[in-house]
Amino acid sequence: MQSASVWVKLLDLNDHSGTDMTISLHARLMLKILLSLLVLAPNLAQAHAGIGEAVGWVHGMLHPFTGLDHLCAMIAVGLWARQMGGLWLAPLTFIFVMALGGLLGMKAIPLPFVEGGILASMLVPGVLIAAAIRPPLSVSLTLVGFFALFHGYAHGAEMPYSASGFTYMSGFMLSTAALHLTGVGMATLLAKTGRVQWFRLAGASIALFGGALFFVG
Repeated sequence: MQSASVWVKLLDLNDHSGTDMTISLHARLMLKILLSLLVLAPNLAQAHAGIGEAVGWVHGMLHPFTGLDHLCAMIAVGLWARQMGGLWLAPLTFIFVMALGGLLGMKAIPLPFVEGGILASMLVPGVLIAAAIRPPLSVSLTLVGFFALFHGYAHGAEMPYSASGFTYMSGFMLSTAALHLTGVGMATLLAKTGRVQWFRLAGASIALFGGALFFVG
C-alpha cells in the first residue's frame, strides 16, 4: 500500500502554491499517462517477469546504447526539438509513445516495418535539421511519436526473459531521456556560440548514417 501511495504522489503533477511549473498542461498530462504505464508494465509483461529487477534495470539502461541507430536517433530528437520550438514536448512525446511501443514489444504483438521505421527516424529528422526545415509543431510531434513507436517496440521485443518489465522499461526510458537532453544541450551550445553550421552538419551526418544503414541492410 505504501508503494501505491508513492505513485499517487508522483501522479499528482498539478500546480501547487509556490511551485514554478514551466511545462504545459499537455506535457503534464503525458507525464501522468507515462507514469501510469510504468505502473502497468509489470502486469502487461508477465511473460517476462522473473528474478531480475537489477537485470531489468541494467539491460534497460544499456539497451539504447547498444546500437548506433538508437543513439543517433535519440540525439537527433534532442537537436530537432531545439529547432522545432517544442523544446520539451518533443522528448516527452517520444518517451510517452516509446513506452507504448515497448509494451507492444514485450507482449510480442506484431508491428510491421520496425527496422524501416528506425532508419526513417534518422533520415527524416537529419534532413530537416540539415536543411533548416521547420514543419508545423503538430506535424513534427506526430512524426516524433511515429518514430518512437518503432524504437520502443525494438526495446521491448529484446527484453531479457528474466527481467522485470517495470525496471527494464524504466531503464531504457531514463537512458532515452538522457540522450534527448544531450541533443538539446548540443543544439543549445552551438546556437549560443554561433556555430549554426555545425548544427546543420550534425543533422546531415545523422541522415547520411541512416541512409548508409538502409543500403547496407
